[in-house]
Amino acid sequence: MKVFISQAMDGKSHEEIQQERDMAIETIRQKFGDDIEVLDTFFSDFDGLKHPLEFLGKAIMMLAMADVAYFVDGWESARGCRVEYQCCRNYGVDVIGAD
Repeated sequence: MKVFISQAMDGKSHEEIQQERDMAIETIRQKFGDDIEVLDTFFSDFDGLKHPLEFLGKAIMMLAMADVAYFVDGWESARGCRVEYQCCRNYGVDVIGAD
């Protein structure tokens, strides 16, 4: 099962983001077991991307490969996460953690 993690990143250090991701992965593993593949959506090698929409576009491309999307607490405050959530709803990607 391929899992997409959506999380607010603005204003957070790389360490804070990674810590949240690690906690999310542990929660996902508890729910689904070890037979998951977490899609790498924490882009640390920005490859010349400059505009936030470029990052969002790259994330949505990854979301298209996901069976399920996990939304980390606080996702509602991030415009990119809200777009990712709407994409899940509109295109049939299962959502967890967004209650």
